[in-house]
Amino acid sequence: MPQPVPGFQADRCVQWAMRPAAPTDVEAIAELRATVLRPDLERLGRFDEHRVRQRLRDSFSPEHTSVVSADDAFAGCVTLRPAEDGRWLEHFYLTPDVQGRGLGSAVLRTLLGRTDADGLLVRLNVLQGSAAQRLYERHGFTVEAEDPVDVYMVRRPGG
Repeated sequence: MPQPVPGFQADRCVQWAMRPAAPTDVEAIAELRATVLRPDLERLGRFDEHRVRQRLRDSFSPEHTSVVSADDAFAGCVTLRPAEDGRWLEHFYLTPDVQGRGLGSAVLRTLLGRTDADGLLVRLNVLQGSAAQRLYERHGFTVEAEDPVDVYMVRRPGG
């Protein structure tokens, strides 16, 4: 069911929705990953044109992935994979034209509402220095560990 994102654009609300991913979505998602991660990976000296796409292909699980659309156009994806102690939030990418306009928060609120209802802890990792870390912190994630490339975060139910 499409949901409005108030203030998404100055002059109107955008309708967004999530649908289950299909195996055929993998290449569009791999391309989006390469586009979205490129600036941070280049800054960290870790961008590889082939590897950035192949890592997505190798870990793609359509059964745990949702495709995000905004105004009926492909706008991103997110994976919520089962883990021993809760869920891993992975591959949360939005197209550059919709970033910074509230859609990421809307999608995250929806997913976290589900995990909270189930009493589940959520973990994720984000690249060092990524602006996405602030989004996650606003939604209750805290830093659990860090290394030179990644920041590992956790959110307890109701966080």
